[in-house]
Amino acid sequence: MGSRTIKFAVLDNHSITDYRVVETGTDPLGNAKTILDGSPYDRITATGYGRYLAHENFAYPVITEIKAYALGAYFLFPGCRTVIDIGGQDSKIIKIINGKVEDFEMNDRCAAGTGKFLEVMAHTLGYTIEDFGIEAMRAQKPVSINAMCTVFAESEVVSLLARGEKPGNIALGIHQSIVSRLQALIGRVGFLDEIVFAGGVAKNRCIVSLLEKNLARKLLVPDEPQIVGAIGAAIAAGCINKE
Repeated sequence: MGSRTIKFAVLDNHSITDYRVVETGTDPLGNAKTILDGSPYDRITATGYGRYLAHENFAYPVITEIKAYALGAYFLFPGCRTVIDIGGQDSKIIKIINGKVEDFEMNDRCAAGTGKFLEVMAHTLGYTIEDFGIEAMRAQKPVSINAMCTVFAESEVVSLLARGEKPGNIALGIHQSIVSRLQALIGRVGFLDEIVFAGGVAKNRCIVSLLEKNLARKLLVPDEPQIVGAIGAAIAAGCINKE
């Protein structure tokens, strides 16, 4: 149960047989119960911001997002040694060995550089979240953004628009600032090949392109990067059943 979306994945004999994604909204418990309707399951393990709410109502046990993403990424890409996740409210770098967490780092303050930050900046520039990365990739001259706090950055973007800067150039500057911030996080924990990019922001082609250029590595992006943590939770539930 994430801060922005709730994801649900069902595993049967090492195959993903069902998955769903809904907005968390203002009724996370109600929306979580809705997402479960009509799908058979033996046991639920929850992760994410709302895992304890799930634990109180329908899930047992719960696991951390770090463990869930490590399990999910390793399941999808068995050669995975590093996981990059940009979620709705935080960013994570996870180093793993044989699917187990070796080390990790998370952003240490507010939602700067996260999916929520991208949503606010896209809205301020008049883009949908789907078009935001596409328009940034079309830009030729990035405009630097100094503020990373969401509130201050929004004010800075409004000021840049008032000065006549092109929205696409501002968008590229925002994407570059996010990748620079993420790279500093990667620098604290390091990375090893292969690198899996998980979370909803992995759908942003500009972020993927900039990260690959800065790291000089090709990133592995799942077909559905949003459900990597849910897959990891499902794997954990299966392991508990065997015990």
